[in-house]
Amino acid sequence: MSIQLGIAVTHLVNRKRPTLVSLVGIVLGVAFFLAVSSLMRGSERDFIKRLIDNSPHITVSDEYRNPRVQPAALRWPEGAVEVRRVKPLNEVRGIRGHAQKLAFIESLPGLRVAPVLTGSVVLAFAGRTQGVTLTGAVPSQMKRVSTIGEKLIEGSLDALASNPNGLIVGVGLAKKFSLRMGSVVNVASAANEARALKVVGIFRTGGASYDETQTFVSLKRAQNLLDRTNRINRFIIQLDDPYRARDAAALIENRTGYKSVSWLEASEDLMSVLLVRNIIMYSVVSAILVVAAFGIYNTISTIVMEKTHDIAILKSMGFHARDVRRIFLVEGIMLGAIGSVMGVLVGLGLMGVLGQVSFKPPGAT
Repeated sequence: MSIQLGIAVTHLVNRKRPTLVSLVGIVLGVAFFLAVSSLMRGSERDFIKRLIDNSPHITVSDEYRNPRVQPAALRWPEGAVEVRRVKPLNEVRGIRGHAQKLAFIESLPGLRVAPVLTGSVVLAFAGRTQGVTLTGAVPSQMKRVSTIGEKLIEGSLDALASNPNGLIVGVGLAKKFSLRMGSVVNVASAANEARALKVVGIFRTGGASYDETQTFVSLKRAQNLLDRTNRINRFIIQLDDPYRARDAAALIENRTGYKSVSWLEASEDLMSVLLVRNIIMYSVVSAILVVAAFGIYNTISTIVMEKTHDIAILKSMGFHARDVRRIFLVEGIMLGAIGSVMGVLVGLGLMGVLGQVSFKPPGAT
């Protein structure tokens, strides 16, 4: 094997230009594959982190995944039934028995939960009005399941506990209405309830839509405004491992009966876009490796054509065909191994350079 290795090294050294071209192709292919792969993986992780930071891992709402079957349909499943002069119940929406369901969710390991009440209200200030989403929560519980407290650029989440008429708004809404700390705005709901609330905090998440339409108040104030005394309509849940969200949501929905949506289910369209992007990028970069592989093949085949006379001499000296094949196989392995090692080193350098470059989308913090 030492003789075959010496012959292989001699072939590669004597043909410097083709050998160098093949090595450069392999080095660039491996380096760019590693660099692009790390860039794609890093951007995907950053995107998912931003996604789950601004939204709950699991949301349990006061809805049912499958609507309840009407009693008449159960009594006469095959019949044509018409019900007249029956008025639908004007039921106050909310999660029934939320205290017991909250206790069950809190008993599950690896998660944190907070009950909230959300609804649509109209905000009015200085002659301007806009519909926004109002979320009522207990500040101490909200801190455990949301990063909104960390996104406040003015004020604090605890101000909602000390000020029952406090209101926290997004920076987009504040700019749109020229609001600042201490501004008093009128908030009205469809339940004919209205209150004058004072701005005690302004947050910035980087999401323009969220920052313009989301507001926070204390849970009691939200219950009064939406006329839902002692009611909540959502559980916001954060997990220690976000990728367990789908299984945990299925368990919670099975036990509580209410619709539980994980962030994976809510973001299926976005995740499918990421998958397609990764497939395209990996396909393009893999094509570079294929070209590099053809470079090795071209180098070895050229050597075989040029060394036909030498091959005949080797066979006359007692070399078998498999010994000759082994020489060229060793040449290909040497090219691939040396090029891959150098490519990994260059790739690590590229990853180090890319790691120092800050990629921030507009509005990101």
